Amino acid sequence: MSFLAENYDYWRAGHILSVIAWMAGLLYLPRLFVYHFSAKRGGELEASLVLQEERLLRIIMNPAFVLTWVFGILLVFSNAGRAGGWFVFLTPPWITKFILISLMTGMHHFYALARKQFAEGKRPYTEKQWRIINEIPAILAILIVMTAVVWIR
Repeated sequence: MSFLAENYDYWRAGHILSVIAWMAGLLYLPRLFVYHFSAKRGGELEASLVLQEERLLRIIMNPAFVLTWVFGILLVFSNAGRAGGWFVFLTPPWITKFILISLMTGMHHFYALARKQFAEGKRPYTEKQWRIINEIPAILAILIVMTAVVWIR
């Protein structure tokens, strides 16, 4: 356990960097879906958007998602040692954070499924709905950061 605790700052740095990349994708992919609605079906713009959406998810979002979770789990194990035990994760702030993180993960998978539907020529939801859905990761990020920085000490 000492290896984990001794490298806490490295895990934290990796976690922050991977969260930034993941959030960039979570905020940009639904914006591409909005543009997708104005694209002519079967046209050049639609083909370009399908490719951009697929690459964004595969090259940026999925690796950042995995690294966010890996570094997050390393932080949890590091914190258990630093905080004096696992009971700290059963407190309301940590339970709240885990719920919010699970919702963010759900948004990632929701976007991945929507991307497949767009690639198949379907257009799930409306342009207006995607503009609203686009805000959910930002709201979750605010709540996660506020929970982690203000509520968890």
